[in-house]
Amino acid sequence: MRPLYIDAVGCCAPGLDGWEQARPVLRGERPYLRQDLPPHQSQLLPANERRRAPLAVRLAFRVAEDALRGDQRPPARLASVFASSDGDTHISHRISLALAQPQRVVSPTDFHNSVHNAAAGYWSIAAQARLPSVSLSACHASFAAGLLEAGALADVEDLDCLLVAFDVQPPPLLQALWPITESGAVALILSPRRSADSLAVMQIEPVPRVADTGMPDAGLETLRLSNAAARALPVLALLARREPGTVLLDGAGEHSLRLDLEPL
Repeated sequence: MRPLYIDAVGCCAPGLDGWEQARPVLRGERPYLRQDLPPHQSQLLPANERRRAPLAVRLAFRVAEDALRGDQRPPARLASVFASSDGDTHISHRISLALAQPQRVVSPTDFHNSVHNAAAGYWSIAAQARLPSVSLSACHASFAAGLLEAGALADVEDLDCLLVAFDVQPPPLLQALWPITESGAVALILSPRRSADSLAVMQIEPVPRVADTGMPDAGLETLRLSNAAARALPVLALLARREPGTVLLDGAGEHSLRLDLEPL
C-alpha cells in the first residue's frame, strides 16, 4: 500500500472534547482529567434527521465535523468508512425489550436506525455524499480494520477518505457481553496525495500479531482500553506532538497493523 497522508483529525471522549482541546493533553502539557462530554448539536445534519439521529450517529457526526473544521474540501468529495464494534446498542436493547412484550410494539424510528450503516446513511444525506462508503465492525480491532479499509480506498480508488471510528457505552444489561466503559470516537481525513494541509504521512503494513502500543499516562491508557475507537489514541498522540514514530494496532485474525508516521 502506498503512503497515506493524514490531513485532519477529530476526536471526542470524556476529558478530550475535540481535537483542539485534546492536543495539549496528548502532548503532556496538561494532565488528563476525565470529564463527561457536554451536549453537542450537529451543524451538518438537517433538522428532521437531527431529531431522529440516535446516540451513535450523533457521536460519529461530532468527530466528523471536528475533523472537517481543519479541512478545506467539501464533505461530498470524501469517500467514507464508518467503523463501530457494536453500533448503537441502546437501539438493540430497546427493540429487544419491545419484542419481549405481548404487543411487540417496536418504535419505527428505532427500526429505521437499527442497521449498522445508519451513520453512513445519515452522512450521505447531510453531506450530499455519493462516493463509496463502507460500514464495518471488527470488535476491539474496529479502528484498525477501518484504517485498513480507508487506506485501500485511497490506494486503489485514488480517493480522499473520511474515517470515523465510534462506539457508545451500552446499557448496563449489555456491558457484560462487550465491556465498552466509555463512549468515544475519532475521525481522520486521509488522502493518497500530499497537500498543504497534510499533518503527517503514514505507511500501513500488516504484520504478525504483536502487543499493541499503549499510552504512558495511566488515565489515557484506561481510556484507550475503554472503547474500540480509543485504540487510536497512540496515533493521535504522535500527531499532537508532531513526532515520528511507530504504532502497533491489534488487528483482526492473526495480524496486527504497523503504522509508521512522519510529521510534515
